[in-house]
Amino acid sequence: MNIAIVGSGYVGLVTGTCFAEVGHNVICVDNDDAKVAQLKAGKIPIYEPGLEDLIRKNVQLKRLHFTNSIGEGVEKSQVVFIAVPTPPQHDGSVDLSYVETVARQIAEHIKEYRVVVDKSTVPVKTGEKVAETIRRYAKPGVEFDVVSNPEFLREGSAVEDLMKPDRIVFGVNSSKASALMHEVYSPFNAPIMVTDLNSAELIKHASNSFLALKISYINAVAAICEASGADVEKVAAGMGADKRIGRQFLNAGLGYGGSCFPKDISAFIKISEELGYNFQLLKEVEKINADQGERFLKKLRDKLWVLKDKKIGQLGLAFKGNTDDIRMSVGIRIAEQMVKEGASLLAYDPKGMEKCNQLHPDIKTVNSAYEAANGAEALIIATEWVDFKSLDWVKIRESMRTPLIFDGRNLLDPSEMKSLGFEYYSVGR
Repeated sequence: MNIAIVGSGYVGLVTGTCFAEVGHNVICVDNDDAKVAQLKAGKIPIYEPGLEDLIRKNVQLKRLHFTNSIGEGVEKSQVVFIAVPTPPQHDGSVDLSYVETVARQIAEHIKEYRVVVDKSTVPVKTGEKVAETIRRYAKPGVEFDVVSNPEFLREGSAVEDLMKPDRIVFGVNSSKASALMHEVYSPFNAPIMVTDLNSAELIKHASNSFLALKISYINAVAAICEASGADVEKVAAGMGADKRIGRQFLNAGLGYGGSCFPKDISAFIKISEELGYNFQLLKEVEKINADQGERFLKKLRDKLWVLKDKKIGQLGLAFKGNTDDIRMSVGIRIAEQMVKEGASLLAYDPKGMEKCNQLHPDIKTVNSAYEAANGAEALIIATEWVDFKSLDWVKIRESMRTPLIFDGRNLLDPSEMKSLGFEYYSVGR
Protein backbone atom coordinates (compact mmCIF):
# COMPACT_ATOMS: atom_id res chain seq x y z
CA MET A 1 0.00 0.00 0.00
CA ASN A 2 0.97 3.65 -0.35
CA ILE A 3 1.00 5.31 3.07
CA ALA A 4 1.87 8.80 4.29
CA ILE A 5 2.93 9.58 7.86
CA VAL A 6 2.67 13.27 8.76
CA GLY A 7 5.10 13.94 11.60
CA SER A 8 8.52 12.29 11.98
CA GLY A 9 8.93 12.22 15.75
CA TYR A 10 9.17 9.03 17.82
CA VAL A 11 5.77 7.70 16.82
CA GLY A 12 5.78 8.80 13.19
CA LEU A 13 9.32 7.69 12.41
CA VAL A 14 8.99 4.28 14.05
CA THR A 15 5.54 3.67 12.53
CA GLY A 16 6.61 4.69 9.04
CA THR A 17 9.79 2.64 9.18
CA CYS A 18 8.03 -0.50 10.39
CA PHE A 19 5.29 -0.11 7.76
CA ALA A 20 8.05 0.04 5.13
CA GLU A 21 9.75 -2.99 6.67
CA VAL A 22 6.64 -5.15 6.08
CA GLY A 23 6.43 -4.04 2.45
CA HIS A 24 4.37 -0.85 2.27
CA ASN A 25 5.58 2.20 0.34
CA VAL A 26 5.85 4.98 2.93
CA ILE A 27 6.30 8.74 2.68
CA CYS A 28 7.24 10.41 5.98
CA VAL A 29 6.30 14.10 5.97
CA ASP A 30 7.74 16.71 8.32
CA ASN A 31 7.67 20.51 8.23
CA ASP A 32 11.16 20.71 9.75
CA ASP A 33 13.38 21.07 6.66
CA ALA A 34 16.54 20.37 8.67
CA LYS A 35 15.10 17.12 10.03
CA VAL A 36 14.02 15.99 6.55
CA ALA A 37 17.51 16.72 5.19
CA GLN A 38 19.03 14.86 8.12
CA LEU A 39 16.83 11.80 7.53
CA LYS A 40 17.54 11.80 3.80
CA ALA A 41 21.25 11.80 4.66
CA GLY A 42 20.76 8.72 6.86
CA LYS A 43 21.14 10.56 10.17
CA ILE A 44 18.56 9.64 12.81
CA PRO A 45 17.45 12.43 15.20
CA ILE A 46 16.45 10.03 18.00
CA TYR A 47 17.96 6.98 19.66
CA GLU A 48 15.78 3.89 19.45
CA PRO A 49 17.31 0.40 19.38
CA GLY A 50 17.14 -1.17 15.92
CA LEU A 51 15.58 1.86 14.21
CA GLU A 52 18.63 3.26 12.42
CA ASP A 53 19.39 -0.02 10.62
CA LEU A 54 15.75 -0.41 9.51
CA ILE A 55 15.61 3.15 8.17
CA ARG A 56 18.77 2.73 6.12
CA LYS A 57 17.61 -0.65 4.80
CA ASN A 58 14.21 0.60 3.67
CA VAL A 59 15.56 3.83 2.20
CA GLN A 60 17.93 1.72 0.08
CA LEU A 61 15.01 -0.51 -0.97
CA LYS A 62 13.10 2.67 -1.94
CA ARG A 63 10.18 1.78 0.33
CA LEU A 64 10.80 4.67 2.75
CA HIS A 65 10.90 8.30 1.64
CA PHE A 66 11.11 11.68 3.39
CA THR A 67 9.63 15.00 2.30
CA ASN A 68 8.51 18.36 3.64
CA SER A 69 5.53 18.41 1.26
CA ILE A 70 2.24 17.34 2.79
CA GLY A 71 0.71 17.67 -0.66
CA GLU A 72 3.04 14.98 -1.98
CA GLY A 73 2.09 12.69 0.89
CA VAL A 74 -1.65 13.13 0.37
CA GLU A 75 -1.47 12.85 -3.40
CA LYS A 76 0.57 9.63 -3.46
CA SER A 77 -1.03 7.75 -0.53
CA GLN A 78 -4.24 5.84 0.07
CA VAL A 79 -3.96 6.22 3.84
CA VAL A 80 -2.61 9.32 5.61
CA PHE A 81 -1.56 9.03 9.26
CA ILE A 82 -1.41 12.08 11.53
CA ALA A 83 1.45 11.60 14.01
CA VAL A 84 2.19 15.14 15.14
CA PRO A 85 2.85 16.32 18.72
CA THR A 86 -0.06 16.84 21.12
CA PRO A 87 1.71 18.70 23.95
CA PRO A 88 0.10 19.54 27.29
CA GLN A 89 -1.14 23.04 28.07
CA HIS A 90 -0.86 24.78 31.44
CA ASP A 91 -4.25 23.49 32.63
CA GLY A 92 -3.48 19.88 31.71
CA SER A 93 -5.56 19.89 28.53
CA VAL A 94 -4.08 18.89 25.18
CA ASP A 95 -2.85 21.38 22.60
CA LEU A 96 -4.51 20.15 19.40
CA SER A 97 -3.31 22.99 17.19
CA TYR A 98 -0.82 20.76 15.33
CA VAL A 99 -3.53 18.19 14.61
CA GLU A 100 -5.93 20.91 13.42
CA THR A 101 -3.29 22.44 11.15
CA VAL A 102 -2.46 19.09 9.55
CA ALA A 103 -6.16 18.26 9.10
CA ARG A 104 -6.61 21.59 7.30
CA GLN A 105 -3.56 21.00 5.11
CA ILE A 106 -4.74 17.49 4.23
CA ALA A 107 -8.14 18.90 3.27
CA GLU A 108 -6.55 21.40 0.90
CA HIS A 109 -4.82 18.59 -1.03
CA ILE A 110 -7.47 15.84 -1.12
CA LYS A 111 -8.72 15.19 -4.62
CA GLU A 112 -10.16 11.68 -4.20
CA TYR A 113 -11.06 9.26 -1.40
CA ARG A 114 -8.52 9.01 1.41
CA VAL A 115 -8.47 7.48 4.86
CA VAL A 116 -7.10 9.96 7.42
CA VAL A 117 -5.85 8.27 10.57
CA ASP A 118 -5.27 9.89 13.96
CA LYS A 119 -2.14 8.18 15.30
CA SER A 120 -1.32 10.95 17.78
CA THR A 121 -2.68 10.53 21.29
CA VAL A 122 -5.75 12.76 21.33
CA PRO A 123 -8.78 13.39 23.57
CA VAL A 124 -12.02 11.57 22.84
CA LYS A 125 -14.09 13.28 20.12
CA THR A 126 -10.98 14.62 18.35
CA GLY A 127 -11.74 12.42 15.35
CA GLU A 128 -15.09 14.14 14.99
CA LYS A 129 -13.33 17.53 14.97
CA VAL A 130 -10.80 16.33 12.39
CA ALA A 131 -13.64 15.21 10.14
CA GLU A 132 -15.41 18.58 10.55
CA THR A 133 -12.18 20.42 9.70
CA ILE A 134 -11.55 18.38 6.56
CA ARG A 135 -15.15 18.86 5.41
CA ARG A 136 -14.83 22.62 6.00
CA TYR A 137 -11.63 23.07 3.97
CA ALA A 138 -11.85 20.33 1.31
CA LYS A 139 -13.46 20.80 -2.08
CA PRO A 140 -17.19 19.96 -2.10
CA GLY A 141 -17.95 16.31 -2.79
CA VAL A 142 -14.52 14.91 -1.88
CA GLU A 143 -14.93 11.65 0.02
CA PHE A 144 -12.82 10.60 3.00
CA ASP A 145 -13.00 8.73 6.30
CA VAL A 146 -11.37 9.56 9.62
CA VAL A 147 -10.01 6.67 11.71
CA SER A 148 -8.54 6.53 15.22
CA ASN A 149 -5.57 4.15 15.50
CA PRO A 150 -3.88 4.67 18.90
CA GLU A 151 -0.25 3.67 19.30
CA PHE A 152 1.01 1.54 22.19
CA LEU A 153 4.75 1.97 21.71
CA ARG A 154 7.24 2.01 24.56
CA GLU A 155 10.34 4.09 23.98
CA GLY A 156 13.35 1.80 24.10
CA SER A 157 11.40 -1.11 22.61
CA ALA A 158 9.24 0.74 20.08
CA VAL A 159 10.35 -1.22 17.01
CA GLU A 160 9.60 -4.55 18.68
CA ASP A 161 6.28 -3.23 20.00
CA LEU A 162 5.16 -2.22 16.52
CA MET A 163 6.42 -5.32 14.75
CA LYS A 164 4.98 -7.68 17.39
CA PRO A 165 2.02 -5.81 18.94
CA ASP A 166 -0.24 -7.16 21.69
CA ARG A 167 -3.22 -5.80 19.83
CA ILE A 168 -4.09 -3.39 17.03
CA VAL A 169 -6.97 -1.03 17.70
CA PHE A 170 -8.75 1.16 15.22
CA GLY A 171 -11.99 3.05 15.46
CA VAL A 172 -13.90 3.44 12.20
CA ASN A 173 -17.27 4.68 10.97
CA SER A 174 -17.37 2.89 7.61
CA SER A 175 -16.75 -0.58 6.19
CA LYS A 176 -14.58 0.92 3.43
CA ALA A 177 -12.19 2.48 5.96
CA SER A 178 -12.19 -0.73 8.00
CA ALA A 179 -11.20 -2.78 4.95
CA LEU A 180 -8.28 -0.45 4.14
CA MET A 181 -7.06 -0.48 7.76
CA HIS A 182 -7.17 -4.28 7.77
CA GLU A 183 -5.05 -4.19 4.64
CA VAL A 184 -2.54 -1.84 6.26
CA TYR A 185 -2.11 -4.17 9.21
CA SER A 186 -2.46 -7.52 7.41
CA PRO A 187 1.33 -8.18 7.54
CA PHE A 188 1.32 -7.93 11.35
CA ASN A 189 0.44 -11.06 13.28
CA ALA A 190 -1.70 -9.59 16.05
CA PRO A 191 -5.34 -9.47 17.20
CA ILE A 192 -7.25 -6.62 15.55
CA MET A 193 -9.92 -4.83 17.57
CA VAL A 194 -12.34 -2.68 15.60
CA THR A 195 -14.37 -0.13 17.56
CA ASP A 196 -16.20 3.12 17.03
CA LEU A 197 -14.09 6.29 16.79
CA ASN A 198 -14.67 7.56 20.33
CA SER A 199 -13.95 4.21 22.02
CA ALA A 200 -10.63 3.86 20.21
CA GLU A 201 -9.58 7.32 21.38
CA LEU A 202 -10.48 6.50 24.97
CA ILE A 203 -8.60 3.19 24.95
CA LYS A 204 -5.20 4.93 24.79
CA HIS A 205 -5.80 7.34 27.66
CA ALA A 206 -7.46 4.64 29.76
CA SER A 207 -4.56 2.23 29.15
CA ASN A 208 -1.76 4.65 30.00
CA SER A 209 -3.60 5.94 33.05
CA PHE A 210 -4.05 2.41 34.38
CA LEU A 211 -0.35 1.62 33.92
CA ALA A 212 0.58 4.85 35.72
CA LEU A 213 -1.82 3.85 38.48
CA LYS A 214 0.07 0.55 38.92
CA ILE A 215 3.38 2.43 39.22
CA SER A 216 2.02 4.87 41.80
CA TYR A 217 0.36 2.03 43.70
CA ILE A 218 3.57 0.04 44.08
CA ASN A 219 5.43 3.20 45.10
CA ALA A 220 2.84 3.79 47.82
CA VAL A 221 3.32 0.16 48.90
CA ALA A 222 7.10 0.78 48.90
CA ALA A 223 6.61 3.50 51.52
CA ILE A 224 4.76 0.97 53.70
CA CYS A 225 7.55 -1.55 53.14
CA GLU A 226 10.19 0.94 54.30
CA ALA A 227 8.15 1.74 57.40
CA SER A 228 7.60 -1.93 58.24
CA GLY A 229 10.87 -3.53 57.19
CA ALA A 230 9.32 -5.48 54.33
CA ASP A 231 10.82 -5.86 50.83
CA VAL A 232 8.77 -4.30 48.04
CA GLU A 233 10.39 -6.57 45.43
CA LYS A 234 9.05 -9.63 47.23
CA VAL A 235 5.66 -8.02 47.72
CA ALA A 236 5.50 -7.13 44.01
CA ALA A 237 6.51 -10.66 43.02
CA GLY A 238 3.75 -12.08 45.21
CA MET A 239 1.21 -9.69 43.74
CA GLY A 240 2.38 -10.16 40.17
CA ALA A 241 2.07 -13.94 40.36
CA ASP A 242 -1.69 -13.39 40.39
CA LYS A 243 -2.60 -13.49 36.70
CA ARG A 244 -5.36 -10.95 37.34
CA ILE A 245 -2.69 -8.42 38.36
CA GLY A 246 0.52 -9.30 36.50
CA ARG A 247 4.08 -8.31 37.38
CA GLN A 248 4.60 -5.58 34.76
CA PHE A 249 4.64 -1.97 35.95
CA LEU A 250 4.98 -3.04 39.58
CA ASN A 251 8.53 -1.74 39.88
CA ALA A 252 9.04 0.66 42.77
CA GLY A 253 11.36 3.58 42.14
CA LEU A 254 11.43 7.29 41.44
CA GLY A 255 8.10 7.25 39.62
CA TYR A 256 7.06 7.58 36.00
CA GLY A 257 8.17 10.30 33.59
CA GLY A 258 8.62 10.74 29.86
CA SER A 259 6.52 12.33 27.17
CA CYS A 260 3.48 10.05 27.56
CA PHE A 261 2.37 9.14 31.07
CA PRO A 262 2.51 12.60 32.72
CA LYS A 263 0.82 14.22 29.72
CA ASP A 264 -1.80 11.50 29.25
CA ILE A 265 -2.84 11.34 32.92
CA SER A 266 -3.24 15.14 33.06
CA ALA A 267 -5.18 15.06 29.80
CA PHE A 268 -7.49 12.28 30.97
CA ILE A 269 -8.25 14.18 34.16
CA LYS A 270 -9.09 17.27 32.12
CA ILE A 271 -11.13 15.28 29.57
CA SER A 272 -13.10 13.72 32.41
CA GLU A 273 -13.78 17.11 34.00
CA GLU A 274 -15.04 18.48 30.69
CA LEU A 275 -17.36 15.48 30.43
CA GLY A 276 -18.66 16.07 33.97
CA TYR A 277 -16.67 13.51 35.96
CA ASN A 278 -14.14 14.25 38.71
CA PHE A 279 -11.45 11.57 38.25
CA GLN A 280 -10.12 11.86 41.80
CA LEU A 281 -8.31 8.53 41.59
CA LEU A 282 -6.01 9.81 38.83
CA LYS A 283 -5.34 13.02 40.76
CA GLU A 284 -3.98 10.87 43.59
CA VAL A 285 -1.87 8.91 41.09
CA GLU A 286 -0.31 12.21 40.01
CA LYS A 287 0.28 13.29 43.61
CA ILE A 288 2.00 10.04 44.60
CA ASN A 289 4.24 10.30 41.55
CA ALA A 290 5.14 13.92 42.27
CA ASP A 291 5.93 13.08 45.90
CA GLN A 292 8.18 10.13 45.01
CA GLY A 293 11.14 12.23 43.90
CA GLU A 294 10.93 14.38 47.02
CA ARG A 295 10.81 11.26 49.24
CA PHE A 296 14.00 10.09 47.55
CA LEU A 297 15.75 13.44 48.01
CA LYS A 298 14.78 13.43 51.67
CA LYS A 299 16.80 10.22 52.13
CA LEU A 300 19.78 11.95 50.56
CA ARG A 301 19.38 15.04 52.75
CA ASP A 302 18.93 12.92 55.88
CA LYS A 303 22.29 11.29 55.20
CA LEU A 304 24.30 14.27 53.90
CA TRP A 305 22.50 16.84 56.08
CA VAL A 306 22.75 19.65 53.52
CA LEU A 307 23.47 19.32 49.80
CA LYS A 308 25.26 22.65 49.37
CA ASP A 309 28.88 22.09 48.26
CA LYS A 310 28.50 18.31 48.42
CA LYS A 311 30.01 16.46 45.46
CA ILE A 312 27.35 14.09 44.11
CA GLY A 313 27.44 11.77 41.12
CA GLN A 314 24.32 10.81 39.21
CA LEU A 315 23.90 7.88 36.83
CA GLY A 316 21.01 8.40 34.45
CA LEU A 317 19.25 11.40 32.90
CA ALA A 318 16.89 9.84 30.35
CA PHE A 319 13.41 9.14 31.70
CA LYS A 320 14.02 5.38 31.19
CA GLY A 321 16.71 3.07 29.83
CA ASN A 322 17.26 2.45 26.10
CA THR A 323 16.27 5.96 25.06
CA ASP A 324 17.78 9.42 24.81
CA ASP A 325 14.47 11.07 25.71
CA ILE A 326 14.75 13.39 28.72
CA ARG A 327 11.27 14.92 28.49
CA MET A 328 9.59 15.00 31.92
CA SER A 329 12.44 12.87 33.28
CA VAL A 330 12.44 12.34 37.03
CA GLY A 331 16.24 12.12 36.85
CA ILE A 332 16.41 15.60 35.32
CA ARG A 333 14.02 16.96 37.94
CA ILE A 334 16.10 15.51 40.79
CA ALA A 335 19.37 16.75 39.27
CA GLU A 336 18.01 20.27 38.87
CA GLN A 337 16.79 20.30 42.47
CA MET A 338 20.20 19.23 43.75
CA VAL A 339 21.91 21.93 41.65
CA LYS A 340 19.40 24.46 42.98
CA GLU A 341 20.36 23.49 46.55
CA GLY A 342 24.02 24.08 45.76
CA ALA A 343 25.29 20.54 45.19
CA SER A 344 28.32 20.01 42.98
CA LEU A 345 26.72 17.51 40.63
CA LEU A 346 28.32 15.43 37.88
CA ALA A 347 25.89 13.37 35.78
CA TYR A 348 26.33 10.63 33.20
CA ASP A 349 23.87 8.95 30.84
CA PRO A 350 24.75 6.58 27.96
CA LYS A 351 22.45 8.37 25.48
CA GLY A 352 20.73 11.35 27.10
CA MET A 353 23.58 13.79 27.68
CA GLU A 354 23.50 15.63 24.36
CA LYS A 355 19.87 16.64 24.84
CA CYS A 356 20.52 17.42 28.51
CA ASN A 357 23.38 19.74 27.56
CA GLN A 358 21.14 21.53 25.07
CA LEU A 359 18.11 21.93 27.32
CA HIS A 360 19.56 21.93 30.85
CA PRO A 361 23.01 23.57 30.74
CA ASP A 362 22.97 23.95 34.53
CA ILE A 363 23.43 20.18 34.86
CA LYS A 364 27.11 19.32 34.32
CA THR A 365 27.69 16.06 32.46
CA VAL A 366 30.77 13.85 32.22
CA ASN A 367 31.88 11.08 29.85
CA SER A 368 31.57 8.00 32.06
CA ALA A 369 30.00 6.58 35.17
CA TYR A 370 33.45 6.35 36.72
CA GLU A 371 34.05 10.07 36.20
CA ALA A 372 30.70 10.86 37.82
CA ALA A 373 31.58 8.72 40.84
CA ASN A 374 35.17 9.93 41.29
CA GLY A 375 35.48 11.81 44.59
CA ALA A 376 31.71 11.78 45.14
CA GLU A 377 30.20 11.82 48.61
CA ALA A 378 27.13 10.04 47.23
CA LEU A 379 26.16 8.33 43.99
CA ILE A 380 22.57 8.32 42.71
CA ILE A 381 21.09 5.89 40.18
CA ALA A 382 18.22 7.66 38.46
CA THR A 383 17.68 5.62 35.26
CA GLU A 384 17.48 1.85 34.88
CA TRP A 385 20.20 1.41 32.27
CA VAL A 386 21.20 -2.27 32.27
CA ASP A 387 24.79 -1.15 31.60
CA PHE A 388 24.98 0.20 35.13
CA LYS A 389 24.64 -3.31 36.57
CA SER A 390 27.92 -4.43 35.01
CA LEU A 391 30.05 -1.49 36.15
CA ASP A 392 33.23 -2.22 38.12
CA TRP A 393 31.71 -1.40 41.48
CA VAL A 394 34.92 -2.13 43.39
CA LYS A 395 36.64 0.53 41.27
CA ILE A 396 33.78 2.93 41.94
CA ARG A 397 33.88 2.33 45.71
CA GLU A 398 37.61 2.97 45.80
CA SER A 399 37.22 6.22 43.84
CA MET A 400 34.40 7.70 45.96
CA ARG A 401 35.02 9.96 48.91
CA THR A 402 32.18 8.18 50.73
CA PRO A 403 30.88 4.81 49.45
CA LEU A 404 27.25 5.88 49.63
CA ILE A 405 24.72 4.79 46.98
CA PHE A 406 21.10 5.85 46.55
CA ASP A 407 19.52 3.51 44.01
CA GLY A 408 16.32 5.14 42.77
CA ARG A 409 15.52 2.29 40.38
CA ASN A 410 16.28 -0.76 42.58
CA LEU A 411 18.75 -1.79 39.89
CA LEU A 412 21.36 -3.37 42.16
CA ASP A 413 21.29 -6.15 44.72
CA PRO A 414 21.38 -4.73 48.27
CA SER A 415 23.29 -7.61 49.86
CA GLU A 416 25.89 -7.62 47.08
CA MET A 417 26.45 -3.88 47.33
CA LYS A 418 26.82 -4.08 51.11
CA SER A 419 29.31 -6.93 50.75
CA LEU A 420 31.38 -4.68 48.46
CA GLY A 421 31.56 -2.09 51.23
CA PHE A 422 28.83 0.33 50.17
CA GLU A 423 26.24 1.97 52.36
CA TYR A 424 23.29 1.29 50.10
CA TYR A 425 19.79 2.73 50.01
CA SER A 426 17.03 1.86 47.55
CA VAL A 427 13.22 2.19 47.34
CA GLY A 428 11.05 -0.03 49.50
CA ARG A 429 13.82 -2.47 50.39
